[in-house]
Amino acid sequence: MQTSQAVKVRGIDISAYLVKDVARAKAFYRDTMGFDLTMDYGDQGGEFTFADGTTFGLWKMDDGTWTKGGGVMFAVDDVPQAIEELRARGVKFEDYVHDGEICTMAFGEDSEGNAFILHHRKAGR
Repeated sequence: MQTSQAVKVRGIDISAYLVKDVARAKAFYRDTMGFDLTMDYGDQGGEFTFADGTTFGLWKMDDGTWTKGGGVMFAVDDVPQAIEELRARGVKFEDYVHDGEICTMAFGEDSEGNAFILHHRKAGR
């Protein structure tokens, strides 16, 4: 059975995490992870847009509510090298690194307790 769809999703404009402390979270992603802050919303949050046009954001809810985020995979060229550099800057990573046929993944945590993955596709993007 085929249905008519009036709205067609074209892609993802931004993937964002809720944060507890905006200044601390922006500093983590800007200074520790090395992301370029491309939109700054002051004490509400900010956005980091990458060379490929994808955007990652941070946002603090007006009422202060927070829930742990996860699922964002940040593309890197060399996962072991990235882990080494980021651990030296104080970033927490699980000891387990997935090194499969398709990709390599390392599982980290940001300053707010949100989970993220460093990811490398072996066949390229």
